Amino acid sequence: MIELSSGQRKKLKSLAHHLEPVVMVGQKGITESLTRAVDKALSDHELIKIKFVDFKDDKKSLTGEIVSSVNAGFVGIIGNIAILYRKNPDIPEKERIRV
Repeated sequence: MIELSSGQRKKLKSLAHHLEPVVMVGQKGITESLTRAVDKALSDHELIKIKFVDFKDDKKSLTGEIVSSVNAGFVGIIGNIAILYRKNPDIPEKERIRV
């Protein structure tokens, strides 16, 4: 899990404001395919939103499980949407998110 400072989390939240969720947690909960989808989305975008359609009461613990399994940084939860960040060194410098 990547540790983020409060300043970094604040900046990432503001950058994530306009983003749409790219992964949805539904009836099946956390599965291997969901974890792979989150991992790929983080590799492609660095900063993503995950929407909890089901398991809304367990979103904090499930987000922690996702974060640890994909080695990402936890930015925050707003409503039923979790925000995650993971730096990708393969993305060109000018396209990379700076935190």
